[in-house]
Amino acid sequence: MKTTLAAILFSVTAVSAMAQSTPVGLWRNVDDKTGEVKAEISIAETHGALSGRIEKALGKDAKPGAVCSECSDDRKDKPMVGLDIIRGGKKAENKDVWEGGKILDPENGKEYRASFTPIEGGKKLEVRGYLGPFWRTQTWNRAQ
Repeated sequence: MKTTLAAILFSVTAVSAMAQSTPVGLWRNVDDKTGEVKAEISIAETHGALSGRIEKALGKDAKPGAVCSECSDDRKDKPMVGLDIIRGGKKAENKDVWEGGKILDPENGKEYRASFTPIEGGKKLEVRGYLGPFWRTQTWNRAQ
C-alpha cells in the first residue's frame, strides 16, 4: 500500500514538473529595459507549434482599447488584448528550447525570429528575439 501511494505521488510530481518545463501556459512579460510587467500572455501548443496572444495589458502605460497601429500585416489596427504575438516555434531535438518561431513587438510593429527556453524549473521563460546577428532577451514569469 505504501509503495503504491509513493509511486502515485512520484508520478504526479514528475508529470507536474514536466508540464512546467514548457513555454505553454500563462506568462507575465517583464520589460528588459524598465523591469515593468507589461502584459499577461498565454502560450499554447497546437500540432507541435507555439502560438501566443496578449490576454491582459498591464503596467502604467496600458490603455483600454489600444490597437496595434504599428503592425504592418494582418494584425494592423487589431486590439492589443487578444493580439497574436507568437507564431510558430517547435521544440528542438534533445534540448529544452523552442525555436524557429516569430514574435511581434506590438510597440514598434516589428516581428523577430524567436526562441523560448524555460528556466528555473519552468517558473521563468527566456524569450529571445533575433534580428540578423543581434538579439534581445526578456525573462517572463509564469503567472500563478
